Amino acid sequence: MNNAQKKIFVADDDADILEVIEMILKTDGYTVDVTKNAKEIFTQVQENLPDLILLDIWMSGVDGREICEQLKKNELTKNIPVLFISANSNIVDITNEYSADGYVRKPFDMAALLKKVKDIINRN
Repeated sequence: MNNAQKKIFVADDDADILEVIEMILKTDGYTVDVTKNAKEIFTQVQENLPDLILLDIWMSGVDGREICEQLKKNELTKNIPVLFISANSNIVDITNEYSADGYVRKPFDMAALLKKVKDIINRN
């Protein structure tokens, strides 16, 4: 399956980060949906299941860790890989504790972000 057939959902409350991630992924051929409102994630994801979710840990009014936990407990979304994106110094422990499939540290390198996305998508 080529990248154009792969859909990635990105949730981050920083519009600049969303814009950069969306541009990077679209340039590489992925279909990308983004949101700054993390509460929309459940509606958007369940209406059109993505192949991967990139999820900020700290978002206005919502904790990305809790969202990941809910996604992993939901029968419909439990097998969708989730990558945390965060500057949190405990990102490795948080990733393990909340059963995320990986992480990308902020600030991120574009090549490293793409490699991580490709690795996760290609293993599924």
